[in-house]
Amino acid sequence: MLSRVANSIYWLNRYIERAENIARFVDVNLNLLLDSVVVDDRQWEPIVITTGDLDIFRSRYGAATAQNVIQFLTFDEKYPNSILSCLQSARNNARSVREIISSETWEQVNSFYFMVKEAAEAEIQPDLPAFFADVKMASHQFAGVMDATMSHNEAWHFGQIGRSLERADKTARILDVKYFIILPNGVGSALDELQWIALLKSTSAYEMYRKTYRRISPSDIARFLIFDRQFPRSIQYCLYSAEKCLRLISGNQMEVWCNPAEHQLGKLRSELDFLSIEEVIQSGLHQFLDETQSRLNSVSQEINDTFLTTVVRSGGGR
Repeated sequence: MLSRVANSIYWLNRYIERAENIARFVDVNLNLLLDSVVVDDRQWEPIVITTGDLDIFRSRYGAATAQNVIQFLTFDEKYPNSILSCLQSARNNARSVREIISSETWEQVNSFYFMVKEAAEAEIQPDLPAFFADVKMASHQFAGVMDATMSHNEAWHFGQIGRSLERADKTARILDVKYFIILPNGVGSALDELQWIALLKSTSAYEMYRKTYRRISPSDIARFLIFDRQFPRSIQYCLYSAEKCLRLISGNQMEVWCNPAEHQLGKLRSELDFLSIEEVIQSGLHQFLDETQSRLNSVSQEINDTFLTTVVRSGGGR
């Protein structure tokens, strides 16, 4: 399998997942504003902080108001990680491998892109909660169409790896948003509980969390979103999914690694296997999430170096 094809399908899935998760970032803040008695623009800057692009934002927009942050993260064509830019990149990647992906997958990507483009160009701003719900649903439809209409071969596995790593990273970042927002408000207040509920809803985890835990508890929420092995947006679940696909691509069925990408991913996954939420909280949740994001970036780089910049022969290996 050509590395060009693997690279395009890998990033096609990452960009679609990224667009969905940016919608989740913004939507959780909109929900918090609806539940808050006092409108406070200070809760918008943490979202930009977690993207790592605060300096870019400030140089172009200045104050982190709701309007500025929403425009930056959603419709800004010059910002490469906005929803619109992600979908444009996803569409470009899909176009380059139209002979590999199914026609239904291409049509879903194409319609998804034009839905957001039309909203960006509209004279009247769309109903934002409805718009972000449509973005999330279109991403789910993409995943479903791809899973149902493509052979689950190497190309599909590269797509799953891209989606899983992006999802793990964004779950960590969404948890980190709560860390930044909670600092000025304190723990245990009514607003604090509303924020945790909004966070769970932003990851589509509220109902599944409630089926497992009876009350809203910060430590239980962190445990669920980091360690739960059955919830598809938990960090641990995503790592297992990515590792499984990576081993199928490599053809490695042993409990040892055979390339640097497997080594980095397997090491991160196995360390989480033997870590408890109490240890995470004791050492600092923010520090843990920040390190996890850094290590996920290292995994992504190793996948790129091992598979996406060289020719990958059918059956695995470098």
